[in-house]
Amino acid sequence: MTSAEVVNRLAGRVLLVNGEGRVLLFRGCDPLSPADKYWFTPGGGFDEGEDARAAALRELFEETGLILSAGELAGPVFEEVAEFDFDGRAYRQRHWFFLARVESWEVDTAGFEPIERTTMDEHRWWSPAELEETAEVIYPPELSRILREVL
Repeated sequence: MTSAEVVNRLAGRVLLVNGEGRVLLFRGCDPLSPADKYWFTPGGGFDEGEDARAAALRELFEETGLILSAGELAGPVFEEVAEFDFDGRAYRQRHWFFLARVESWEVDTAGFEPIERTTMDEHRWWSPAELEETAEVIYPPELSRILREVL
């Protein structure tokens, strides 16, 4: 793969933590590998004119129905660059992770985009201990450590 073939993206993500100290994750897959499931935080790529905080807030609303103000996001608390393949394309994506707290929230996925409806099949609130003990694939892999540091 050459650098010309890689899609470079910027993304805002949210560590949404409830009153029990659990973080919300979605389970999804690459549409070309539907059996290979993985868990990840709400969030996604920037739209035109957005910064990381704005993208994180918009994506959080689209994926969960939760509306927060910019002041309700702490951080960014973590930043990474991830390289991955999705739907036959190679991506290099810089992620900025923000922390948001809610006492509780009933996730509403009505705002999912069509690709999300076909590739994201479950959501769940995870404790840091559950993240450390699971054999399931979690992104970012060091999520339990990040949560312990920011909580």
